[in-house]
Amino acid sequence: MKDELTELVPSLRKFAYSLTGSIHDADDLLQNTLERLLSKPIPEQVTLMAWAFRVCRNCWIDEYRAKKVRANASDALAYEAQSASQLNMDEAVTQSITLKQVSSAMDELPYEQRETLSLIAVQGMSYADASEVLQVPAGTIMSRLARARTKISNLLNGQKEVLS
Repeated sequence: MKDELTELVPSLRKFAYSLTGSIHDADDLLQNTLERLLSKPIPEQVTLMAWAFRVCRNCWIDEYRAKKVRANASDALAYEAQSASQLNMDEAVTQSITLKQVSSAMDELPYEQRETLSLIAVQGMSYADASEVLQVPAGTIMSRLARARTKISNLLNGQKEVLS
């Protein structure tokens, strides 16, 4: 199992980054995910890949909820992030404008669409695998993906959104 898990680490890290939007938070999320995976047995009827992504997602949800509870602390973190972004202005200028626009557009997506788009487009998972990870029907995966792609396209082209 540890060998299979080692092969999944790069994909899990990308998925964690797509959920958190921060490389540091993604690394923390990956560590929490790996700790949980190694401390608990895998259910019998589930593949390791699906289980690993599901655990990662659940860890992120737990952390997201905890951050909401600590609202006062998040204000301080936002100020620190803004200060850090100003210090790294030279680095930010060198980044591609298109990459910034896509990242910003992805941030505008609802959580379900963002995680679906991440699994399919970034991780390259099949609809069936994403369906298993998110525990929703494949049709729901296709619907979320279509809505996410439409919304990103509209945001990148400066169009007003018709449907949510």
